[in-house]
Amino acid sequence: MSEQFVQLNEQVIKTELKELVRQGVQEVLNSLLDAEADQLTNARKYERTKARQVTRAGHYTRKLLTGA
Repeated sequence: MSEQFVQLNEQVIKTELKELVRQGVQEVLNSLLDAEADQLTNARKYERTKARQVTRAGHYTRKLLTGA
């Protein structure tokens, strides 16, 4: 009977897992920021109405450093 061995490269797994977590955190934070902007302006992104008083014009780059 032959035995099968699976070798795992721990560093590759850690790197891939770290990137997966980073992407997940990025998506969650962007969703929260978009939801907050929707609430503050009472309109969704790119929505145009006559009653709308505020705009969502512009953006700026944020630097968030995290282990994730």
